[in-house]
Amino acid sequence: MSRVRTLAALVAFLLLLPLVAACGGGTATAPTTAPAPPATEAPAPTAPPAPTAAPTAAPAPTAAPTAAPAPTTPPAGGALIELPEVNPASVSGNIIIAGSSTVYPLTERMAELFKKDGFGGQITIDSIGTGAGFERFCKAGETDIANASRPIKKEETENCAAIGRTPIEFRVGTDALAVVVSAQNDFVENLTKAQLADIFSGKVKKWSEVDPSFPDQPIQLYSPGTDSGTFDYFVEVIFDKDPQPILSANPQLSEDDNVLAKGVEGSPYAIGYFGYAYYASERSKLRAVKIEGVEPTDETAESGEYPLARPLFIYSDAKIMKEKPQVNAFINFYLTYVDEEIKEVGYFPASDDALNEARQRWLDAQK
Repeated sequence: MSRVRTLAALVAFLLLLPLVAACGGGTATAPTTAPAPPATEAPAPTAPPAPTAAPTAAPAPTAAPTAAPAPTTPPAGGALIELPEVNPASVSGNIIIAGSSTVYPLTERMAELFKKDGFGGQITIDSIGTGAGFERFCKAGETDIANASRPIKKEETENCAAIGRTPIEFRVGTDALAVVVSAQNDFVENLTKAQLADIFSGKVKKWSEVDPSFPDQPIQLYSPGTDSGTFDYFVEVIFDKDPQPILSANPQLSEDDNVLAKGVEGSPYAIGYFGYAYYASERSKLRAVKIEGVEPTDETAESGEYPLARPLFIYSDAKIMKEKPQVNAFINFYLTYVDEEIKEVGYFPASDDALNEARQRWLDAQK
């Protein structure tokens, strides 16, 4: 009987056991075995990369401004006004220039460079003398630019006004007007302005009358023609603007400085004068004479110590510059780069102040 009760009790216990568990009784361990996910274990908030990396990785935007070509070559010390960048290839049409034979080689050089840099139009340059150049610019109105080796005269400005033009003066350089003799001449080293006046007026006709130690030979005279700015300047300085003395001496006149150079080269008793560039190009056959003991050089021309130093110009008109963009661009190009070329041509740079004044006039003409 006891085995039966024992068995019955065991059966009853087994039947009651799930009920006891469902009611939470006994030593059930289920709640403690289920791990609650701790909030501190979540890695998400700390995972994103630091946003500060992007700005430092971006390419430097400052490269572009430094890579852009400068509109002009900055001068030493930054003293010169810079003009807007000019692209010769962006303009077309013709440019007509006439005037001074002295300025001619400089303008010719700048025109060659303008075309080399892309200008596809036509540039015509006539070497006819300053006076004749102003005739075509101010009377005929058929040129865009006048080359000049002297400032424009009042009556020439009035002629321009009569056809609706207001000439704008642009200083482009300095010339030391050279008084030259043949390389064969071994006796003349220096002359005073008074001696030049005696020689070129015919007051003395032989070299021995200038100095008894000189040869007793006739003096042969060569001079630019009356349309030349060089003639005007020489007359102004040596004859106080009166051309009659030199004209009465009947010199060999020519508007072509190459003709004068060849004439002087051919005789040890010849003397002439013209722009320094023509002397420089014939230096092996000619010799420049000191004037008042001063040799024509870069320094003496710039300082004004050399008695026959003079400014060189080109002239145009604001209306022409607006109507013909190629003329406007060429003058910009000329004023921007002339100092890089002028010594090789045979002249000397204008002072920074003079060139700045010319550049400011170009800027004013754009208004």
